[in-house]
Amino acid sequence: MVEKTAIQKIVLDGQWLRDHPLPLPHEESDKNARGRVLVVGGCSAVPGGVRLTAEAALRAGAGKVRIATVAEVAPLLGAFLPEVAVVPLHSDEAGEIDAAAAILTQHVEKCDALVIGPAMSCSRQASSLVSALLAVASRNALVLDAAALMAITDQARVLGSRSQRAILTPHIGEMAALLQCDAAEIDQDRESAVARCAQRFGSVVVLKGAITLTAVPEGLVYAYSGGNVGLATGGSGDVLAGVAGALLARGAQPLQAALWSVWLHGEAGRRCAEAIGPIGYLASELLGFIPRVMERMG
Repeated sequence: MVEKTAIQKIVLDGQWLRDHPLPLPHEESDKNARGRVLVVGGCSAVPGGVRLTAEAALRAGAGKVRIATVAEVAPLLGAFLPEVAVVPLHSDEAGEIDAAAAILTQHVEKCDALVIGPAMSCSRQASSLVSALLAVASRNALVLDAAALMAITDQARVLGSRSQRAILTPHIGEMAALLQCDAAEIDQDRESAVARCAQRFGSVVVLKGAITLTAVPEGLVYAYSGGNVGLATGGSGDVLAGVAGALLARGAQPLQAALWSVWLHGEAGRRCAEAIGPIGYLASELLGFIPRVMERMG
């Protein structure tokens, strides 16, 4: 059973965002000062997912973005998205990233925010990678997504001891794995589940859904209901993770970065629904709207 926990529910709206504005770069800031993001993920079966995360980070204002992914696709991603640097990593027979902490350490040291897990599908490989990266990324802002979430059930103490809270971005199935219960049980009381998860892992937790819930360990749960069913599409979560990573790199605190990323993601979906249709727009089509909706609240 998901344990009940005392929670205070807060509606995420324009007033909250205006009261908690994002840090803005100085007009003379260079690209390093605007924030550096390292995205670690991808596999040969889903080579383009990390592209969505990386471009989302750029669209949300990061100055520099690197993608660390399997060597087979790294050059293609670099050519397709010339604004990023790529770090080719060895892969296993299944086309998943092989443990690469030694190679990545120098890149982790040069980034402000680390996004781990987008477009990875193997929880075994993700577990090895996440464990190694957590050991060398104690000072980096951190977003864990997709397969990386399936690799942290035994990392609660490590995550809870971080000086800056990580952001976890599960859907309901990943939340079930984190809490080691059935998804149907979580669906009965999502607010209690997300609050419990935030307490267990000492992190900011974003439970994606028709109403997206964001919780912190103290029992506060923020609800955002401005998204739409069109956001339930492949790659949408990769975009959200990239936005969160960029806002962390720009200097936002974890809760602020998580809530702004939820709102930017949802508002970009609303713009897509209006311009294209409520169902059928692509995750990549969210990207162009992110700067516009961010400027609206700037």
